[in-house]
Amino acid sequence: MPPRTKRHAKTKKTKSKKPLLWTLAIILLIIVGFAVYFFGSIFNGLENFNKRGDNSPFKDVVESVDVKTPEPPKWEGTEPVNILLMGVDARGVKKGEVPRSDTMLVASLDPVKKKFYVFSILRDTYVSIPGYDKDRINTAITHGSNVAMQTVSDLLGIPIQYYVYTDFQGFIKLIDEIGGIDYDVEKDMVYKTKADGPEYDIDLKKGFQHLDGSMALQYVRFRHDATSDFTRTQRQRGFLKAVADKMKSTTSLIKLPSILSAVNPYVDTNLSVNDMWKLANLGYKSSMGGSEQIPPMDLLVEEKTRGGSAVIGISSTEELKQFVEDTMTEPVPTASPETTNAGSTSESSN
Repeated sequence: MPPRTKRHAKTKKTKSKKPLLWTLAIILLIIVGFAVYFFGSIFNGLENFNKRGDNSPFKDVVESVDVKTPEPPKWEGTEPVNILLMGVDARGVKKGEVPRSDTMLVASLDPVKKKFYVFSILRDTYVSIPGYDKDRINTAITHGSNVAMQTVSDLLGIPIQYYVYTDFQGFIKLIDEIGGIDYDVEKDMVYKTKADGPEYDIDLKKGFQHLDGSMALQYVRFRHDATSDFTRTQRQRGFLKAVADKMKSTTSLIKLPSILSAVNPYVDTNLSVNDMWKLANLGYKSSMGGSEQIPPMDLLVEEKTRGGSAVIGISSTEELKQFVEDTMTEPVPTASPETTNAGSTSESSN
């Protein structure tokens, strides 16, 4: 009897393990299935950002023969990479036409220092456009992405390897998909015209508040104050940093497939999926190193076009290039021992 009872107990113990093993196996399959779906969705979303053929916003653009159309370089992830970010206003643009850029920023990422730098370019800056005549820099994109990249590269004195192109709707979708941004609006902002229509009216109140996509667009577009585009570009750089910080959150990372799906119709880029993965990883580990306006105030001069329109000139292109280089090579300040110790004491006392 005792031996039989012992065998029975052993059999019962073995049987009790089976439901547990099956449960663990099912959970494991669910996790693997979710991972495949999650990363597959991300891959497809990123791959579809690179528009080709009839899907490209530049399909009807014939670029000047003076401008080469180079393949994006293979980025090894060790040298700085510079990306031209262009937000366009497509309202009132005929089918097949490329609208002028309403916003132009250059994001420069340094993988060694783990820093990124943002330069916002005043859209009325009067420059030479390769293969064409002198014009406002926001017209460069109408001649194609390569012309825009070359124009900005010539202006800043740094290679522009990549571009990202979107419009108002893409910006709205992005902000809505990440759940909006909590932000301090520094003053009342109101601007309404019949030309814009009620969809793009600007009506924001001063104060810390939650901005959805539509409200965020109002904030970054507003330029109807004493300093016009100068303060607008400053606001854009500050808001871009807030968006980057929000994108690093766990919630945004989990929602990444739906974010990519929502903004995909409105985005075009020459970045490959592999480069996007590298840059996303680098961006997640990096912090802001500098944020500047181009041209800076001390190099800005007023000019007139041949038609008499007011534009923004540059007093010295060489000094401008040096300004950009100095911004990106300025050593990151390190805390002194006294400051570090003081900070530690302060934290321990709280």
